[in-house]
Amino acid sequence: MDILAMHISNGIINGPVAAVFAAIALAAMAFCVARGRQDLDDRLAPMAGLVAAFIFAVQMLNFPIFTAGVSGHLLGGALAAMLVGPWVGALCVAVVLVVQALVFGDGGVAMLGLNITNMAVIGIAVAYLLIALLLRVLPRTPTGLAVTAFVAALVSVVVAAMGFVLQYWLGGTTDLGGNLAGLAGTMAVSHLFIGIGEGLITATTVVTVAKVRPDLVYALRALKPAAPASAPVVGGVK
Repeated sequence: MDILAMHISNGIINGPVAAVFAAIALAAMAFCVARGRQDLDDRLAPMAGLVAAFIFAVQMLNFPIFTAGVSGHLLGGALAAMLVGPWVGALCVAVVLVVQALVFGDGGVAMLGLNITNMAVIGIAVAYLLIALLLRVLPRTPTGLAVTAFVAALVSVVVAAMGFVLQYWLGGTTDLGGNLAGLAGTMAVSHLFIGIGEGLITATTVVTVAKVRPDLVYALRALKPAAPASAPVVGGVK
């Protein structure tokens, strides 16, 4: 039986497309390093380590999606975006992907740019944009925070999966016989269910942290309410 590799394995996408996305990922990570330095403090640094370890653990749970080289799994992008912010969060996800590829053979080394673009760039960006929007319109109560985390996680997982569909359209090495829509549908439906599970985990984790140490939730510190909330604020953070 073939061993199922996580993420995109070598040979799934052709070399030129992989090289383009490697350049995109490298530029994005360089930008995140520059912006992330401004955020790092005594609270964020240890939290980043914990977030990276958590993401590494949850990504070990994976499910076959397309051939023996692609799988679906929890991403952890929304959790990272909420707890450590988009810049450090993207770096956490990228570091996890590099370690998985180099040490455990999960995802092809030549495909790192593709995987980092999908999970660390697209996934984090979509998650944080939704977080920024929802935290300005929803009350900062446990329920409001849970809804924010759930929606951000669910949507970011599905959109990140669609990133692979785009990449396969640009440079997939297997002829699907014009059935790209079938691949997109399979990825969307599979990751919708994965996103629901990730949303529940993300919501539970973020609300738990916010109740005990709201100062450790980056999104609550960085994103100010649009107007004073009439409902109680999670952990007393405004």
